[in-house]
Amino acid sequence: MSFYRSAEPVRTYYVYNAALSFLFALSFTLSAVYYVRDAGLNPLQLVLVGTVLELSCFLFEIPTGIVADLYSRRLSLVIGFVLIGAGFLLQALVPAFLAILAAQVLWGIGFTFTSGADQAWITDEIGTERAAGVFVRAQQFELGGTIVGTVAAGVLGLISLPLPMVLSGAGIILLGLVLHVVMREQNFHRTPREERETFRQMADTFRAGLHAARRRPVVRTLVIISLVAGLSSEAFDRLWSVKLLTFTFPTVFGTSDPAIWFTLFALAGTLLSLGASLTLTRFFPGLLKSAHPTGILATLALLQAAGVITFALVGNLWLALAALWLRTIADTVRMPIESAWLNRHVDSRSRATVISIVSQANAIGQVAGGPPLGALGRTSLRAALLASGLILAPITALYLRLRGKRTAEVETVA
Repeated sequence: MSFYRSAEPVRTYYVYNAALSFLFALSFTLSAVYYVRDAGLNPLQLVLVGTVLELSCFLFEIPTGIVADLYSRRLSLVIGFVLIGAGFLLQALVPAFLAILAAQVLWGIGFTFTSGADQAWITDEIGTERAAGVFVRAQQFELGGTIVGTVAAGVLGLISLPLPMVLSGAGIILLGLVLHVVMREQNFHRTPREERETFRQMADTFRAGLHAARRRPVVRTLVIISLVAGLSSEAFDRLWSVKLLTFTFPTVFGTSDPAIWFTLFALAGTLLSLGASLTLTRFFPGLLKSAHPTGILATLALLQAAGVITFALVGNLWLALAALWLRTIADTVRMPIESAWLNRHVDSRSRATVISIVSQANAIGQVAGGPPLGALGRTSLRAALLASGLILAPITALYLRLRGKRTAEVETVA
């Protein structure tokens, strides 16, 4: 067959990203409604679903990465998509708590097979000089796929809540099989043993990150902030949909079905996030280059906490949505500013280590904070959401502690 593993890499990468984003949006847009309405999960069970997913990704990141490093990026992607698709199918076809937990393990392990393998593959095939531009263009395809997938999920959800997840799971498995057939891999070379990720390297990274955190105030503060944010986010990310489902939705297009409204909420969130990002880069580019953006970061952290607390307390649908979107916008604007700040104030030799330890702190916070808040949510949903907001409150003070320090006093930059 002339087309067998002969597809042009860049075109393949664009189509793959658009298709995967479409299929993910198809599954995720109404999954929260499905968990509550069809599967009948309570707040604690909802949070445990996220906790199991986080643990699966954390524990299997290293061993699954060996497949991409030693055997094939393509093989790693194919295995990952089959597992992810199987996980989506399982949770859609069996609306029971234990089945949904098992599905998180499946698709969490599958995600670790794909994590980084696609970017490594396209970089191998086209070279590092072209890769940056391709990544930016691919993001645009991802956004387009997300918007189309969100709308499709809303339409299909009116027929049946599990239907978009079933089609998503089957589609992701099919995508993996298609990639197995058409995806070429001409420039793959096995990673040398000394450069491969191992559990020993992960432990070394953790120790090096702790060392950097102890001696560098900015790193130490951002690690603590990431941990605190993780303690709050797992419960809120799982429980906000439960609160929205307590409201009576207005009639639109002749129906008040939550499938329509959650689709509109998802579209609004995507567009607001995009607008906030474009506004930042267009009108406030200096914030990304500021040596000490503590003031704006403290303000955004305060707005984020205020959004969560307001969402927890209000009894009006539109006020709740305004608070939810305030949190979304504040978080969207905060992330690139904080990331740029962190990267500027660590030397190149320890940059990957520092970023890794900050990410690990967030994951640890999610695993530690999610179940207790989920248990609280079984007694009082408002109390659990309010606690999530109050946990965020100290972040503003943590940012302000660094205000006024000179660069030389904060970091030694190589």
